Amino acid sequence: MPHSQQRLNLLGICFLTLGLLALAALLAVGTNGMAQNSASSGATASVAQDHNFNPADLDTTCKACDNFFQYANGGWIAKNPIQPAYPSWGRFNALQEKNQEVLHKILAAAASAKQAPGSIEQKIGDFYASCMDQKRIDSEGLKPLQPEFERIAKIATVPQMEGEVARLQSEGVGVMFFFSSGQDDKDSSQVIGQAEQGGLALPDRDYYTKDDQKSKQIQQQYQQHIAKMFELAGDSNAAAGTEAATVMRIETQLARESKTRVERRDAEANYHKMTPAQLATLTPDFAWPNYFQEIGFPDIESVNVGQPEFFQALDKQLSSVPLADWKVYLRWHLLHAAVRALPTKFVNEDFDFYGRTLTGTKELQPRWRRCSGATDRALGEALGQKYVAQAFPPEAKAEAKQMVENLVAALRADITTLAWMSPETRKQALDKLSAMNLKIGYPDKWRDYSAYHVVRNSYFENIEGASQFEFHRRLAQIGKPVDRNEWDMTPPTVNAYYDPEKNEIVFPAGILQPPFFDAKADPALNYGGIGAVIGHEMTHGFDDQGRKYDAQGNLRNWWTPEDLKNYEARAACVEKQFDGYVVTDDLHENGKLVLGESIADLGGLTLAHMAFEHELPSLHLPEKVEDFTQEQLFFLGFARIWGTSARPEYERMTVTVDPHPLPRFRVNGPLSNMSEFQAAFSCQANSAMARPADARCKIW
Repeated sequence: MPHSQQRLNLLGICFLTLGLLALAALLAVGTNGMAQNSASSGATASVAQDHNFNPADLDTTCKACDNFFQYANGGWIAKNPIQPAYPSWGRFNALQEKNQEVLHKILAAAASAKQAPGSIEQKIGDFYASCMDQKRIDSEGLKPLQPEFERIAKIATVPQMEGEVARLQSEGVGVMFFFSSGQDDKDSSQVIGQAEQGGLALPDRDYYTKDDQKSKQIQQQYQQHIAKMFELAGDSNAAAGTEAATVMRIETQLARESKTRVERRDAEANYHKMTPAQLATLTPDFAWPNYFQEIGFPDIESVNVGQPEFFQALDKQLSSVPLADWKVYLRWHLLHAAVRALPTKFVNEDFDFYGRTLTGTKELQPRWRRCSGATDRALGEALGQKYVAQAFPPEAKAEAKQMVENLVAALRADITTLAWMSPETRKQALDKLSAMNLKIGYPDKWRDYSAYHVVRNSYFENIEGASQFEFHRRLAQIGKPVDRNEWDMTPPTVNAYYDPEKNEIVFPAGILQPPFFDAKADPALNYGGIGAVIGHEMTHGFDDQGRKYDAQGNLRNWWTPEDLKNYEARAACVEKQFDGYVVTDDLHENGKLVLGESIADLGGLTLAHMAFEHELPSLHLPEKVEDFTQEQLFFLGFARIWGTSARPEYERMTVTVDPHPLPRFRVNGPLSNMSEFQAAFSCQANSAMARPADARCKIW
């Protein structure tokens, strides 16, 4: 993934990255509406019926000051075990399932009626119908892939192979490396080409390079999976085994030359802007002019090469690895990328490894759910228009925007009074906050899909066409000014993100509903829920990587040396804290990997609490709700959105690849640093949820 696409979002891998989660429907209100639903001051309200909070969700056998995650969520988790078709189950999943049901109704209706050719309804309806036609997909077998298999078979020279690599990449096949477009980190007004490491089919380079027993077992199972896929494609058992070993050997070489996820988080270390002539010097055996010609962009002027060492190593592999082996590698990646549009036997084998083995998931999701998700990925803003019309009225957008502005005001007040920040840096920080663009619900201008032709009788053709449409849509932006109105998530998505290059925070409609934001909920729950999410995304602009970008989104150091030293000392505290969290056995969280998200979790919670405390006097709320003070409800509102249980295999994978900590640490980590939390629940100084005063992490 190019640096420009490494969004500092809330869920990261828990979102669509692995295709594990579904999408959302919506109900949203703002602070004014919430105040109107509150009882008079001094009264005691009934929380279960009126405020969308159920005390039965708690685990009162666990003390709040011992393990607040378990205390706040234990009852709910016990009543909501992991469903067989999921690797984990939590509040996010429950919300996404509700949204997916809304999308299902929209798509089923569009697919069942005759639609005007080229209309949004025709495109989403025919795409969904083609995906649901399992009988046709099974009857076609590998016929849709035969033209590409034949092109691969005819490759006789390295230049021909490079041309095929370009073609496959345009069809969504991730071979050798990743190429797309993105903002120029040091000239954020312009779009340039982006070349990044890639070419792997396991989730991360560490899966190939680690040599512990569990990693070796997965490597063996992966190689067996490749062999089974080749056998299903018609190869003999012996040939498939040899081919699988070939693929494993090539991918392992690529992995060894790839940067780690921690290394890729460093924006400055992944910026190497080059001209085509410099590219030719970097990789003399790779014919970049031919590649650019093949992808339809022969006149490209500059490319950011994220990891030059990777491309130098790849260049050497072009001559050291036999052409026949490369052709096996290309065949594998074509099969792997196309699997969701292939017959059932391929889908089942793919799920057996990527679902059961890697994540512990027990069942494949029903086809309608997979097809709803596929339609959203291919036609997200077309489907999103229909979703928004049903689920997100204009007043909801206005009210959500008001709450975002309340959090912005809290951060502005905090920056103004930070004792460790100098006036010079403070001014730059306030300028950045003032310039931060707020995107709520859905785009002001919808994406144009007129160039994407959707048919009813070929799911493979639709999948391939979607990949080509997106590939060329992004390439067409190269050399042009940045479109700051563009969104990187679709409206029904239960997620949010901050983009440092655009200096914007984005909240799709899908996340602006219970349990994050609810018209009938106590304001404390809303501030603890969506408020902490909003604060999380805002403080991403000032996390260990986001702080490196200025108000216009340029990669530039705007900190004084002393302020930077102060900041880094505070960030180091967070890193050390999360390094200490044990996942299982000898597996720990990686403090460097999760640093940005952990800083944002702590900052977001702190800001949400500040905003709530500022609003509290004007809200006229009851002193207690079901024996909980407003302060306590705020922290319960934060903890409950992370109520999640996960399979051991999935946790092992996410700790390796995900820059977000596991949910239990996202709750207990930041709360254990907050004296306000400890006061709210009367935690003693020696309790597990109260870090020693000299070890507490505090940035904002």
